[in-house]
Amino acid sequence: MKGRGAVSNSEGRFESLRVENVHDGWDLLEELPSAPQTTVSRETAKSIISRNESPDIPYDQSINPYRGCEHGCIYCFARPTHSYLNLSPGLDFETKLFYKHNAAELLEKELSKPGYVCSSINLGSATDPYQPIEKKLMVTRSLLEVLARFQHPATVLTKSAMVERDIDLLAEMAQKQLVSVAISITSLRDDLKRTLEPRAASVAARFKAVRRLRDAGIPVFVLFAPVIPFVNDSELEEVIKQAAEAGAQGANYVFLRLPHELKEIFREWLQAHVPQKAEHVMSLVQQSRGGKDYDSEWGQRMRGQGVFADLIKQRFLLTCRRHQLQNRAVWRLDTTQFKVPPRSGDQMGLGF
Repeated sequence: MKGRGAVSNSEGRFESLRVENVHDGWDLLEELPSAPQTTVSRETAKSIISRNESPDIPYDQSINPYRGCEHGCIYCFARPTHSYLNLSPGLDFETKLFYKHNAAELLEKELSKPGYVCSSINLGSATDPYQPIEKKLMVTRSLLEVLARFQHPATVLTKSAMVERDIDLLAEMAQKQLVSVAISITSLRDDLKRTLEPRAASVAARFKAVRRLRDAGIPVFVLFAPVIPFVNDSELEEVIKQAAEAGAQGANYVFLRLPHELKEIFREWLQAHVPQKAEHVMSLVQQSRGGKDYDSEWGQRMRGQGVFADLIKQRFLLTCRRHQLQNRAVWRLDTTQFKVPPRSGDQMGLGF
């Protein structure tokens, strides 16, 4: 479907019933499925900060203002999370969206707790904090405002040029070493981008965002992700080269991850868009995942293993050295400035 990434809307792994449409032969003209419209629902979250202990992730706290993502990236490892809502990780993930209207309120309460220990918070670890609905809802903007008031460090990961809207806040935080931004770029080819990530910003717009962020004094990095064997891996060197030319201070990459239902969703995409490559792509994926479609083991899931994965790693490191880029996608941020700001009505200390 034009403007959508997933080819189907198959049931999630927790569904007890599976439905399959079969043509009965009576209709002379077969009805084509209509393109699903995007719906946005309000969610009242009970908590807002997610915590992890993964040694291969450069942060232990994250916030996702939205469930689902209209960018429609076919490779998104967060797609299977829609199964927890009894929705499909396929088309539902990119058309049935939820926003946490009370996110900023919850964050302020969490940061104000007496026992809270400051540690950098990532915005966008799963779904994009600057997907199209953020333009109107401004949930991400409200979170940044809270973080700025508390002088709390944060990292931002996005593939949207909308991040430029918040340069005022980000620049203010950057002056205090409280923020860094990573822009994700998957391909320089417009034809490939249209099917891989149909509603994400253009590559040109993303590189422009890199330049504007750097010009504003905000530490900015480029993430080449995911590396898809025989689909976009040949672009690695050029993406990093253009990232350096745009002013990025560092780069990183992530090997294609296919957890849970995403295995079949991605296979459907291969058959629909690059059928002649499908078998070879999955063969290289499995060679890099110990013979499986996916290996979730820490230390392996982001990079893969084996000859092909090792070659990607060496190419990446060599290209970073050539263009004098740090091989990472986050900046070292300062946690010592964190403080809970006084609220209206708080008792002020009296000095004599």
